[in-house]
Formats: sequence, structure tokens, C-alpha cells
Amino acid sequence: MPVGVRDIEDLRGTALARTEQDDLYAAQTECTVAYTSRAGWPAAVVMSFLRSEGRFWLTAVAGRDHLESLRADPRLTIVVDNRGTGMPGRRMVAVQGTAVVHEDRATKDWFYPAFAARMAPADPAAFVRLLDSSRRAVLEVTPTGRQLSHDSRRIAGDGRGGERG
Repeated sequence: MPVGVRDIEDLRGTALARTEQDDLYAAQTECTVAYTSRAGWPAAVVMSFLRSEGRFWLTAVAGRDHLESLRADPRLTIVVDNRGTGMPGRRMVAVQGTAVVHEDRATKDWFYPAFAARMAPADPAAFVRLLDSSRRAVLEVTPTGRQLSHDSRRIAGDGRGGERG
């Protein structure tokens, strides 16, 4: 019996295919970053991201909780979903990883133009000028752990019941 006809208890077989994960990463510019705050509480923040060579790249300003918490404990989970992309269904990928904080000029010099071209294609140079400040750091996230994904299109009624399709 297809998934989602009787119940949605067993979601095996609903993972997002690797090529579709890549499509999602290309279509989406924002992710949720879950981390452990310096106070020890679970915390999350929505951030824009760039993917390059299998890694996630983000940016934050010194003093902000997420950056300072990741300096202290670099473990995080990045969640990317298809909200706002126009892609049908509900798709998501959650990737565990570790963050390295870069503050060197060489990293900023390649990251800012690439990031700005993705986030502000109409005038990337203007965005680079805003990003390039003394307190800004670049986060490089390397996937290290379990990855989970979901594709509601693989479930009858798009995961809400009813007939498949």
C-alpha cells in the first residue's frame, strides 16, 4: 500500500533524492540554523546561505548569539526547505555539521562577491559594500553527521491524505 493512504507513521521511502536536494539548494537562499546557545538552550536562527563544494557558507557579525555560540560549540544542524521557492510539495533537508569561523581577508574576498551575486544579483557590488565590515565573519559549515530529508510528493495526497498524485 502506498505511503499516506492509511496513516503517515512509516515515512520510509519519502526521502528527497540527491539530485532534488541539489535543486532545492539552488532554488532556496535561506536556511534555519539550529545550535546550542551559550546559555545551554536549543536555539535557531534563519540565515541566507551559499553552497560551494558540498559545504554551506553563511555570514554573521561578531557579538551575535549564533556566531558566538558556534565559536564555543561548532556543532549545528542546517535545515533547508522549499517554502517560498515555488517548488511543489513540501521538501526539506536537515544536515548536521560543524562550523569554522573565518575572519581572514582571503575568505572574505572570495565569499562576499559570490554570496552577493546569489543574494542581490541586481547590484551585488552594493551588497558587498554592506557586508564588508570589520566585525563580520564567514561561517563554513562542513556536513559531518546524519542527514534527514523529506519529500511530501512521495506520499499519497501530498502527505495530507487522499489519493496519490
